[in-house]
Amino acid sequence: MTAIAIIGAMDEEVANIATALSNVTVTEEAGVKVTRGTLETNKGTAVNVAATVGGMGTVNIAATTQHLIDADQPDAVIFSGIAGNLNTNLHINDVVLGGTLRYLDTDMRLVGQFKPGTADRPIEEYHSDDRLLELADQALNDLNIHHIVGIIATGNYFVDDPQKVEQVIRETGADAVEMEGAAVAHVAARNDVPALVIRALSDNADTDYEDFKTFDISEYADTAAKLTVNIAKRM
Repeated sequence: MTAIAIIGAMDEEVANIATALSNVTVTEEAGVKVTRGTLETNKGTAVNVAATVGGMGTVNIAATTQHLIDADQPDAVIFSGIAGNLNTNLHINDVVLGGTLRYLDTDMRLVGQFKPGTADRPIEEYHSDDRLLELADQALNDLNIHHIVGIIATGNYFVDDPQKVEQVIRETGADAVEMEGAAVAHVAARNDVPALVIRALSDNADTDYEDFKTFDISEYADTAAKLTVNIAKRM
């Protein structure tokens, strides 16, 4: 049976995903709460789903991703969250699919020497799986959500001012900036597991973190859950 690991941005998102599952169990493990169950696909088959909230920052999300890969042996990892918009042609609530994922604060000449790169040919960036990108495109079209396949930049700092925005765009050419996506794709690549990174745009990377903490993103949690379930049903 196909297995999918879903990593969400918030508890509400995972709770909404759980409502679509059968035979649900919830356990505490490796510092996170994992919800597991089965989901009927559009083909009438079933997939095993393990869903959790990953934690903020590259180390937290990497640990969560590796744990789910070890514990559930998924055939795919889907990660969804929010991000700051860097693309003037996009708007709040649009979605960027991570066709390309680049670190902001990592010297890939060193880090990229390890699988799937080598010392002779260090990897410079990571990518979502082509088939998963295609399924996500279909699901987003069904939900009538404007989206692109673009570049997502990941760093361990909150981007919230014009100088940082300019730096991120200059260094990565990114359409969106956040704190986890490249690490998910990185760990998945180390394990030869296809991954998909989905980011909904919550602001224009111009919101102070103290103000950002007060954002009501419950609507996003609902949309993200519907989207990830829609994608899973196509597998």
